[in-house]
Formats: sequence, C-alpha cells, structure tokens
Amino acid sequence: MLPYHTTPVIPIHDDALAAAGVTLHVKREDLNHPHISGNKWWKLKYNLEAAQQQGHNTVLTFGGAYSNHLYASAAAAHALGLKSIGVVRGEETTPLNPTLAFVQAIGMHLRYSSREAYRQKTKEGFLKALQEQFGEFYTIPEGGTNALAIKGTREFATTFPTEPFDYICLAVGTGGTIAGIIQGASYGEIIGFSALKGSFLTDEVKTLLDAGQPARPWHINDQYHMGGYAKKNDALIAFIKSFQAKHNIPLDFVYTGKMMWGIYDLVQQGYFARGSRILAIHTGGLQGNGLTQ
Repeated sequence: MLPYHTTPVIPIHDDALAAAGVTLHVKREDLNHPHISGNKWWKLKYNLEAAQQQGHNTVLTFGGAYSNHLYASAAAAHALGLKSIGVVRGEETTPLNPTLAFVQAIGMHLRYSSREAYRQKTKEGFLKALQEQFGEFYTIPEGGTNALAIKGTREFATTFPTEPFDYICLAVGTGGTIAGIIQGASYGEIIGFSALKGSFLTDEVKTLLDAGQPARPWHINDQYHMGGYAKKNDALIAFIKSFQAKHNIPLDFVYTGKMMWGIYDLVQQGYFARGSRILAIHTGGLQGNGLTQ
C-alpha cells in the first residue's frame, strides 16, 4: 500500500474574489506524498495493486522528458519494491533534466524512443518488442489513465469536503482524473481546464466515463492552455509567482497554474454568480517548477 498523507482544504483570501462575491478554496492534494503527488497517487493506486496481485515485479510506463507521471511511477514502484521501466519520448539528452535524473537515481530504467516510434506505443508490435527486451511487465499507459486509474480518482472525489461547493475545478491532461471526479463527486458542476491545445478532450473524457455510474454536470474549458502542452509565457509565470507570494501555494505552469489563471479570469468576467463557492483541486506536478525560473 502506498503511504498517503491526508490533505487540507485552504481558503483563498483575495480582493478580486471578494469583489466578485465568490469564495475559493484549494484542495492541497499536492501534499499527499513527497513524490507520488496529487492525482498521480490515485491513478497509480489500483494499477500497482493489480501489478502485485498478478505477480509482476516490474512495471513499464511512458512519458515525455518532464513527465509528472514518470516521476510518480518511479517513486511509487520504488516505495513498493518493484522494478520500473520508463519509455521516454525523444532522444536522450545529457545531462539529464531533474525529472529524469530523479527517476534514474531511484532505479527506473530509461528506454528512449524516437518521436516517430513513440507514436506506435499502443501497438502490439511495439509492446512485443519491449517484452523481448525486458521480459514480462505490467503496463501502465501514458499519463496513467485507464479503468483502474479512474477507479482511484473516483475514490479521490469521496475525500472532498462534505460541505458542498457549486463548482469543482481542476486541470486536465489525459482525462482520467476528471472522469473519476465527474462520477465520484456528490455535488457541484465540474470544470476541467485543458492543458492541451484543441477541443478534443471533451470527446476523450466522454469515452472514459462509465455509463453505469452517476455523473455530475461537467465541461472542459480549452481557453487557457497558453499555446499548448507545457507552453508558457511571461504573464503566466508572473501570475504563478504572485499567487505563491500571496497565498503560499506553489503552482506549476503545465497544469495547476493554467487552471488557477483560468479561474481568476472567469471570476473577473463575472462567469460565477455572486455567492458561488469554488473548490480548486491542486493535482501536484510541482517537480517541474524549476523550469519557471
């Protein structure tokens, strides 16, 4: 069982929020574990349980050079005494960045794949070649999103405060976390802030939802990606630094910074009715924050 620290819900006191007549609280899920942070803990929980139950001693997964998922997967496997293999998109670049240096230091074997080859990662031939190279392993998809991950994030939603909120906001990458929260939350409209350019995530999330589970109203806002995945600008970085200075809550520029920027922008536009209560989910990912300096 992965160690877990219960996380607080922090009220945000800000003149912009007060002027709009709304309240904002942040669920600090980034504090649930030093390395298996935020939503990754919940996405990995049942996948790693399944790997152990099936007798695997090795897990293999995929991600880019700055992947939160690779970082968390390596830490989780290490904590449970499992071997781990990370298939990294792109060629090896030395010296290793802090993310890859960390995962390698705690035992993850890194296998680099050209971007062209990486696009075939879900194909049978690609996985067969990996099995011939490494032997048997338990496969966790890129970003960790599968049915077991959604089972975990659905459970995560049951840990939210009992006092209801009108809106639950979170960043969205592969859609696994929001899918679980849509079906696990007992109140509120769910707003996902896409970290990726384009409107395809709505359809992705629809395919992940279990038709047998109840669901909250939800939608994906794709207006705050800042140009695409891991794209940033000076204004976003300044906002992140200002938010941390005011509220002592760090954000990352890939996910949570864009979500919080979006919330504040919608507040200023009057999107949320006066009296609205907003719960923002801090999904972690702070290991990449060195890039914002």
